[in-house]
Amino acid sequence: QVQLVESGGGSVQTGGSLRLSCVAAGSPKGSYYMGWFRQVPGTEREGLAAVNINGDGRTTYSNSVKGRFTVSRDNAKNSLDLELNSLKPEDTGIYYCAAATAPGPVGAMEVFPAQRLRGEKYDTWGQGTQVTVSS
Repeated sequence: QVQLVESGGGSVQTGGSLRLSCVAAGSPKGSYYMGWFRQVPGTEREGLAAVNINGDGRTTYSNSVKGRFTVSRDNAKNSLDLELNSLKPEDTGIYYCAAATAPGPVGAMEVFPAQRLRGEKYDTWGQGTQVTVSS
């Protein structure tokens, strides 16, 4: 099982940008997923973006961030970055990196794309990094 560490969070003004990084210790040889989620107090955890690694390599975005956030994989650093642009106060929250490595969930995620943004499919989580956007 991989271990994940997020970094890059901070406080910015509306319209600003941040780049978050998730560094993984260890990497499965087979197909798996890494994703970014966010948690706002009092709301359900929201899947933002997910990318397949060692498989079809496809990226999935939620409608709420499509066009503003970009996820990228750095194989050399074994990391998954999330670039947050045009930030709004409603983007404020704790951002988590996650990995789904179990063959059963990964297989389902490959067949049903909507599951790639479901937190219950992921088995490994980082501790989160805070993003605060002020008006």
